[in-house]
Amino acid sequence: MDTEFLVSFLQQKNTCLIEKKRHTYLTYHGLKDQYVYVLNEGIIKTSIILKDGREFNISYIAEPDIISLLHDEVSQFTSSPFNVRIESEVATFYRIPRVMFWESVNQTPELQTYVKNYYRKKLSESLYRQKNMIMNNKKGAVCAFLYSLIEIFGKPSPDGLLLDFSITNEDIAGFCGISTRNSVNRIIHNLKEEKVIKIVKQRILILNPAYLYDFINQ
Repeated sequence: MDTEFLVSFLQQKNTCLIEKKRHTYLTYHGLKDQYVYVLNEGIIKTSIILKDGREFNISYIAEPDIISLLHDEVSQFTSSPFNVRIESEVATFYRIPRVMFWESVNQTPELQTYVKNYYRKKLSESLYRQKNMIMNNKKGAVCAFLYSLIEIFGKPSPDGLLLDFSITNEDIAGFCGISTRNSVNRIIHNLKEEKVIKIVKQRILILNPAYLYDFINQ
């Protein structure tokens, strides 16, 4: 998606830019809000809280992108679809009133195209995550998830691909629908024994990406 166009468009509109610090929340699931938020810089995590109180993680976002689903065009306020927590030291967001944003969409063909592509991308990502969770056991779900992080955080290193972001086993459990961190601990330990990954300064170094890729359901 042409994120440069989106950022340039918002800058031309003199859109308000706000800053949030690490482990603070931009918004909460179900909270009424009158704004559309667009991540400018930083890393965020989206999640919801299940009925049993567990957190189910949806995605990491680490590039400019619309954060909130856009619902209808006319309501000034709408409920936030998920929690948004800042995972980098600082994150900045463009904040624009929902009605103003939709007026711009209706008047700007390029922005209409961007929004259509946004919905297609989010639907594709959702189906991808569901397939990898449904078609795999716990270990397979973790392997598929780790492979998906390469696109977001992966950096080449002499020994493999370094996920240049600290992610806890508790967060991995939340992304993979696993109820306890202990289960993830065992899976990570097993992957280390098999020399698929190793931990370097609280970062995951992927030694064998092909092993993880085998758990991806295309």
